[in-house]
Amino acid sequence: MVETQNIKNMSIFSKFPRTFWVANTIELFERWAWYGFFMLFANYLTGSSDLGGLELSQSEKGIIMGFGTAILYFLPTLTGAIADRYGYRRMLAIAFAVYASAFVLFPQVSSFAAVFAMYLYLAIGAALFKPIISATIAKTTTEETSSIGFGIFYMMVNIGAFFGPLVTLLFKGRSEWIFYVSAGIIMLNFILLLFYKEPGRNTAKSNEGTVLQSVKSIFLNMGSIFRDVKFLIFLVIVAGFWAMYHQLFFTLPVFISQWVDTSAMYDFFAANIPFIAANYSPTPGVMDAEFITNTDALFIILLQIGVSAAVMRWKPLNSMMTGFIVCSVGMALTLFFQNVLFTVAAILVFALGEMACSPKITEYIGLIAPRDKKALYMGYSFIPVFLGNILAGFISGNVYQSLSDKVSLTARYVSEHGIKIADGLTTNEYFNEVARQADISPQELTNRLWDTYSPSDIWMVILGIGVAATVLLFLYDRTLNTRR
Repeated sequence: MVETQNIKNMSIFSKFPRTFWVANTIELFERWAWYGFFMLFANYLTGSSDLGGLELSQSEKGIIMGFGTAILYFLPTLTGAIADRYGYRRMLAIAFAVYASAFVLFPQVSSFAAVFAMYLYLAIGAALFKPIISATIAKTTTEETSSIGFGIFYMMVNIGAFFGPLVTLLFKGRSEWIFYVSAGIIMLNFILLLFYKEPGRNTAKSNEGTVLQSVKSIFLNMGSIFRDVKFLIFLVIVAGFWAMYHQLFFTLPVFISQWVDTSAMYDFFAANIPFIAANYSPTPGVMDAEFITNTDALFIILLQIGVSAAVMRWKPLNSMMTGFIVCSVGMALTLFFQNVLFTVAAILVFALGEMACSPKITEYIGLIAPRDKKALYMGYSFIPVFLGNILAGFISGNVYQSLSDKVSLTARYVSEHGIKIADGLTTNEYFNEVARQADISPQELTNRLWDTYSPSDIWMVILGIGVAATVLLFLYDRTLNTRR
């Protein structure tokens, strides 16, 4: 029986064309390059200049990451139409060229305006890429192979997301190499593009009219989507989940770097796996915040199949509500403790919720879409991600800077205690000088700020958003959902 099942699985794998495997490998390298820099991006923007950071404010970071990433998720609606007209292979080459040049140029800019502009340029490359690779997977799978085909695709996404930061962190001593390594990884896709065969396109349709006419049609379709009030309400509710989810990248690395005592994890690796302690530690006794945050991707790789099997027969909304509340509790708890062991446990809780609800969002949109508009509805599933990124940027920016930013709270402490600090110091030098004048160690100053100003209070904001999204989804299920 087992042998028969194995033969059946092998026969399914043999039904995928070469372009399917090429596209999946391209996706792996693209996600590797993207997360290799993106997981480190928040601390790069706000970190001390003596460690390669730009020392931008948390508010500026929130604008760059929030609005920039939101634009990234909005543009695929337009870039998909361009790819349909001019060809996937050609647009992939342009996307990789934009990606590589943006990564190479990124270390050359440092002001808020220049960094924001460069991130928007990078977002264009990602927006050109996203709809093409998803469409390629869809066009190279059949009704029989689509389930396992997209399973392979999402596995590639998570493998890339896991290994990307692990590689770039090895080069963190010189921050420009974070971008150069990502540029090198993305350029591998130019080689793979030689083996990429254009999947079947409706060339007659793609040649009708101009690009501007295609864009006009897109916005007309968007208008029809907005007339479906129930669907629009669902998308706005789901935006709350994405706002909370993106704190994994926008806020958590900064919070760990500023507040969490990671010595217990460092001591474990130093005693048992010295390579990790040596290469994922900025200073002895401290682990890289991004290495800790990256355990989310590891948990997904290890547990996604099991969680998916557990919730397979659940109704999508029930799975989403469960996932929303579990995610919210997990993310809130990551911002509640200074102990790294609690942080990792909280990331596990968050990951379990993420695995339960994220795939179900797409499944539910497919179920509620009118039969003749399924592709249209699926295409606009970006709306909650777009809105969620804008809200996530505000939370990780203005809200975090007000409640939890160590730099801001140190300045507040200095003002309240009448301490005089010389100008021209880096963020780290400033903090160490405050500790010296207070006649305590930097760690003791960190603990004093924690006890005095309660920076962990931001957990209430994150939990509040998640609970609100869960309650609203429950009310939606009871009043507007017709598929119960």
